[in-house]
Formats: sequence, structure tokens, C-alpha cells
Amino acid sequence: QVHLVESGGGSVQAGGSLRLSCAGSGYTTVSNYCVGWFRQVPGKEREAVAVMWRHNGSPYLADSAKGRFAISQDNAKNTLYLQMNSLKPEDTAMYYCAADRGSVCLPRAALFDYWGQGIQVTVSS
Repeated sequence: QVHLVESGGGSVQAGGSLRLSCAGSGYTTVSNYCVGWFRQVPGKEREAVAVMWRHNGSPYLADSAKGRFAISQDNAKNTLYLQMNSLKPEDTAMYYCAADRGSVCLPRAALFDYWGQGIQVTVSS
């Protein structure tokens, strides 16, 4: 059972930066996991921001994140990061960390089995 806890959210003005962290536990050493960040605003579906394999593979970034956000991880610390720069008001959302022990790593929320509790990011203009 993978347990995920996000931190680092908050309020920032447009153009500012935030770094989200996701501390994970319960990963098995024999499996690879797809890990990533999703976000959701009320009334809309949860959308992928960035996903990547814990071991090997290139990250996927949503078009809205390219050039501004970066996903990275420190496997020694079991921690996933999302560096968000040049934030815009439309980035305001609840951000979730997710993990899946599957055979594919796709930016689709329905494929992920494990979720953090979410953390709010608010960008003011």
C-alpha cells in the first residue's frame, strides 16, 4: 500500500513560483511505479500535469505545463517534486500526487491507484 503526502502549496501572485513535494512510502523494490501530479478545479475533471516512471523513462508534461513546470524525484528520499514557475491564475487548483504500479505510464487519472490528500495552490492576478 503506497501512502502519499503532499506539501508546499499555498498562495502566490502571478509570475511567482512554488515547489510541491510528495513524500511517498510503501513502494515495493521489485516494481516500477508511474508517479505524477494532477490538478482539479471544482466542476472539472482531474487533469494530468506531469507523470513519469520512478525508475527510467522521460517525463510527460501537459501542454499547459511545458516551459513552466518541471517534475523531478529523489528516489533515495521517496519524494516527488513539481517545480512551478511563471504561475498564472489559471493554475489555481487542488494539486494531487499519484502513483500506480502498472505496466504503462500514461497521463490518465483513472489509471492511478494511489493518491495523496491534495494541496491547494492559489495564484492571484
